[in-house]
Amino acid sequence: MPGPRATAPRSPAVNRRRALTAALALAAGPALAACGSGAAVEPAVPVGAAGGPKIDIGPDQHRVRAAKNARAAALVPARVRATGELRVGVAAESSPPLTFYATDDRTLIGVETDLATLVADALGLRLRLEPLSWENLFVGLDSGKLDAVFSNVTVTEERKEKYDFATYRRDELAVEARKGTRWRVRGPADVAGRTLAVGTATNQEKILLEWSEQNVRAGRKPVDIRYYPKTSDTYLALQSGRIDGYFGPNPSVAYHVNTAGQTESVGRFSGGGDAVQGKIAATTKKGGGLVGAYAAALRAVIADGSYRTVLDRWGLGAEALTTSQINPPGLPRTP
Repeated sequence: MPGPRATAPRSPAVNRRRALTAALALAAGPALAACGSGAAVEPAVPVGAAGGPKIDIGPDQHRVRAAKNARAAALVPARVRATGELRVGVAAESSPPLTFYATDDRTLIGVETDLATLVADALGLRLRLEPLSWENLFVGLDSGKLDAVFSNVTVTEERKEKYDFATYRRDELAVEARKGTRWRVRGPADVAGRTLAVGTATNQEKILLEWSEQNVRAGRKPVDIRYYPKTSDTYLALQSGRIDGYFGPNPSVAYHVNTAGQTESVGRFSGGGDAVQGKIAATTKKGGGLVGAYAAALRAVIADGSYRTVLDRWGLGAEALTTSQINPPGLPRTP
């Protein structure tokens, strides 16, 4: 059975996504620095470093599918069941391997779209993907235009006031370094005196700043934190030795490690830091009657193995959960 396809006209944003896919596959390799034409080089389909898993980024995805689960389907409210479809919002500006555009620049692919496909299958509904900007995902939920958002949304205590959550992945961060290093990161002491790149206004930046402060209080050297405007700049700095590592979202790190073959993950941490194990969840309007159906569907696909097949397909098996929880403890409020 073919997977769902969402199409959109070409735009500068779409072309940037295509360039990002190419950059992630090439940025760590010397060929990028040697290329003088400035033209983006599109990776082959499927992509994958030598000896590593192959990741299909073409439009014909041959998605993993799930059987309808009668118990989960019975929990779908009648108003949704009558439409026969599940309207799911995904981030239009996301990145591999979450949600991004295939090599045709039109078909939405990624781990989030694959998991949404499984949930729709288990609920006996057709999946309708709606690519939107981050803020409009929540506008869509608030207005009732979306039934769910599958877009790497972390459960937080603040968000739980307006939305219901059914968890489907661990929220993980990772430190990426050049391949072959013996350096491993388990906590603050391991980054003392090191130079790391991080994205501004992110959970990983917050954690890295806290670690640096802990090192100073313990008499160790602070972390030299660097910021780069583009992902490709970060990976060029890493390859050239100008930085020791990059602290970013585990999905992006895992994708780059698998496709470029020049780096490795040297440490993985909860997106919630020491406070709580962060969790990514299907997000829906609070009290809308759908969260129970989502959790039941996710538990069904976890049990039948299709869920783990999807995560492994995108190199994210380490983020697998053993069950789906409804509204678990989330990241605490920022003081």
